[in-house]
Amino acid sequence: MSDLKRVLILGTGPTSIQLAVNLKKQLDCYIGIAGRKSVRSDTFFSALDQSNHLVRVSIQNEKHLAMKGECIIDQVFNRYEMIEGEWDTIILSVTTDAYIEVIKQISNVVLKKVKCIVLISPTFGSNYLIQNYMNQSKSNAEIISYSTYYGDTRWMYDKPSNHVLTTAVKKKIFIGSTDDQSKNVEILYKVYGQIGIALEVMDSPLEAETRNISLYVHPPLFMNDFSLNAIFGELNNKRYVYKIYPEGPITQYLIRDMLAQWKEMMHVLEKINIKGINLLKFMTDDNYPIRVDSLSRHDIENFTYLDTIHQEYLLYIRYTSLLIDPFSEPDKDGRYFDFSAVPIKKMFVNREGDLDIPRMPKEDYYRIKIIQGIAKYLNLDCPTTDKFIKTYESKIKEVAQFHENQTLSNAFVVQSFAEDLNMICTEIGRSI
Repeated sequence: MSDLKRVLILGTGPTSIQLAVNLKKQLDCYIGIAGRKSVRSDTFFSALDQSNHLVRVSIQNEKHLAMKGECIIDQVFNRYEMIEGEWDTIILSVTTDAYIEVIKQISNVVLKKVKCIVLISPTFGSNYLIQNYMNQSKSNAEIISYSTYYGDTRWMYDKPSNHVLTTAVKKKIFIGSTDDQSKNVEILYKVYGQIGIALEVMDSPLEAETRNISLYVHPPLFMNDFSLNAIFGELNNKRYVYKIYPEGPITQYLIRDMLAQWKEMMHVLEKINIKGINLLKFMTDDNYPIRVDSLSRHDIENFTYLDTIHQEYLLYIRYTSLLIDPFSEPDKDGRYFDFSAVPIKKMFVNREGDLDIPRMPKEDYYRIKIIQGIAKYLNLDCPTTDKFIKTYESKIKEVAQFHENQTLSNAFVVQSFAEDLNMICTEIGRSI
């Protein structure tokens, strides 16, 4: 029997609206949304009230027609503590570093009746984190991890409302469950097929969590002096995430660090019996393809067996080949779409009036600290991971000191995430 009849989505971002519309349209389930109190969520809940709980999704590209639609949210809770009733499934659609903070606010009476928990955008170790918490609550709920959210969804008018715009949709994502014979995964497999996304079922949720390209490319791209200077305002002109230096951070040294961090991560996976990934193949086959004229199939398939210098060379080719979209149509001047021109976002004042750090690298800080903690638990050296963290933490301390007369978000606090790591490593210890 399906556990997707009564579904409660935790989180009030654009992703939650897209999820609600897809689930309502494909499964006709009873949908609830819950959030925490903040300036942003107050705006969202006010918009929901004014629309009588109607939410809408628009699309930028007609080929994503399956994402478009509207639906009525059946029940709304504007505080996590106010959640009541029986829910078959809860979906965590919040940032990974907030998982435990959010789930702790839900009453045990409600949690004990939940049969399934779905993690939409987890990081490596998130499933173990939730498993540990639910075990403590004497729950045997199934816990499902995706590799990542399946699109790019934002507010329609740049502020929280009942209307979002989906601008991009992934062709393929990965999923894993704590239940080997999961009926829920079977249903979700069909749902995703109906909206045009291939869902690859992995042997475990932890394995699905390793299939997120952000784990391997965000730390080197953002946790370096060039990008951090751009984020924190020391470079006046625009800089771009995926461009070659001096327009962006990509140099031979960044590529060297990217490769080294991937190898450190593969040592972690090997130690806990998770299948590793071929980084170059994952980049090209499951993320952004490039033309065979730029990279041969032979080099892609055999990437893991090559010498380090050869691997670095191929990764550099990969990034230079994507400076433009190689599959776009050239304009009258022969220019292709400037694919790499993704601006590095600068620090900003958030809706609470605090100086804040953009999602990238704020969320990546949690991700990489968890990886570092797991590696240390397994007695593995991770010097490149350590270097990224040291560079980032030094920078946020320096910026916090410089802006000591302003109110700062907690993103400027150096953190250990010790509670989360202890819970994750407890579950790792049980599994190996």
